[in-house]
Amino acid sequence: MEIAYWIIAGLLAAFYLYAGGLKVGRDRERLRPMMGWVDTIPMPVVRTIGTLEILGAAGLILPPLTGIAPGLAVAAAAGLVLIQAGGIVVHLSRGEARLIGLNVALLVLAAVAVWLGAARL
Repeated sequence: MEIAYWIIAGLLAAFYLYAGGLKVGRDRERLRPMMGWVDTIPMPVVRTIGTLEILGAAGLILPPLTGIAPGLAVAAAAGLVLIQAGGIVVHLSRGEARLIGLNVALLVLAAVAVWLGAARL
């Protein structure tokens, strides 16, 4: 289960570092081709989501790696579950049900990370 956690946490961390970095560092016009929903969400909220994704990525890796407060990894994974649940709600409210596949996959992976992380405690 240890190896499974690190594989899932590594994949999630890489994805969220990238996606969060884009949301924090790019303007609305550069995000729009990849993330059409940014037109309906204020940019401070988009930047906050990006910051939370980066913190979630760090929370998946750093606490278990250092052994300092490893329970924070479970909290980080749970936070990423909530972010994806919110993403699904946004897509569904915009009539974009066909676009929730990635959100569902990330939600499931983050939920598995919660379970594996909790089993490690």
